[in-house]
Amino acid sequence: MKACRRLFSGKQIYDLGQTEDFFLEAMKETLFFHLENCADYRIILEHFRFSVQDIKGIEDISKIPMLPTLFLKSHSLFSMPYEKLFIKATTSGTSGQPVKMGLDFSSGITALPMVLRTFRYHKLLSAQPVNYIILGYEPTKRNQMGAVKTAFGATLLSPALHREYALKDNGTEYELDLEGVIQYARKCERSSFPLRLIGFPHYLYLLMQEMKERGICVQLHKNSKVLLGGGWKQFSAEAAPREVLYQLAEEVLGIREENCKEFFAAVEHPVLYCACKNHHYHIPIYSRVLIRDSKDLKPVQNGTPGLLNLITPVGRGMPYLSIMTDDIAVMHDSRECGCGISSDWFEILGRCSMEDIKTCAAASARYL
Repeated sequence: MKACRRLFSGKQIYDLGQTEDFFLEAMKETLFFHLENCADYRIILEHFRFSVQDIKGIEDISKIPMLPTLFLKSHSLFSMPYEKLFIKATTSGTSGQPVKMGLDFSSGITALPMVLRTFRYHKLLSAQPVNYIILGYEPTKRNQMGAVKTAFGATLLSPALHREYALKDNGTEYELDLEGVIQYARKCERSSFPLRLIGFPHYLYLLMQEMKERGICVQLHKNSKVLLGGGWKQFSAEAAPREVLYQLAEEVLGIREENCKEFFAAVEHPVLYCACKNHHYHIPIYSRVLIRDSKDLKPVQNGTPGLLNLITPVGRGMPYLSIMTDDIAVMHDSRECGCGISSDWFEILGRCSMEDIKTCAAASARYL
């Protein structure tokens, strides 16, 4: 994994041009590994008559056969025994059957500099102790969802004084404890330490609406932050505009917009995307992102909406180098942002509707 280590050790996390050769070499290195260790993946590549030697330039990564997340819900692919994977997780299963996922120890160590540099770049690492409200699930042994592990991992960015969970396990199911969260937020107003609210935007919106309706407003420590990820998922019909969400955060919690951060991630794709100050997801050196036409799956130009295709060389436990999600997105030129980051950025427009999912599933079936 020499090429992967060089790539993930890069200090300029958005300098795609200077790391292009490393990225291509790392993709080839990982492709060769999975060809040797995953018979099913080798069959897929052979079926599409794809050869690693076909990758000569960065534009050639679009030739790597994609694995649609819809396909992975019924076909798990492993390049090493699942039991030997260092980190194990499942997808949420909100749109179907949960999928087993995992990351091997070596890949986890390789990816660690990415995590640290990303959080440091966006000024989220701190030695100051912090109180946490997790707007998501309380961790239990029976819950292996990636979102649970990710949310807990985010509490390691600063030393945790306490973790208060919105969705608590009563032994048989999860219950939303909004009252408990509100009372803890009021308690943190009197604390000399910051509060970080982490999790799903839907639950943050519920929390703030409830507080506003009851006339409860708090002024938290100036270093308090809101860290959102996971999208609205099954609550997309109730999604509030970003401007409304951040206005409420300042009005109800005393947290200004510059202290609100958004993240995008997929359990099938071990690269973290952190929004810039203008709330845009720029492409880091650790991955490449393509937008594909939903009918013929061909890459489209910037400015054209399509299916989100995520590509990365990290991960030897599962051959998920190129994943096609059911997210609808559009790519923008870097100059359309103005934050100073040089790489292009993508915007998530939503997820496929049930009708669209059927269409995409049909396309996937033809594809694989």
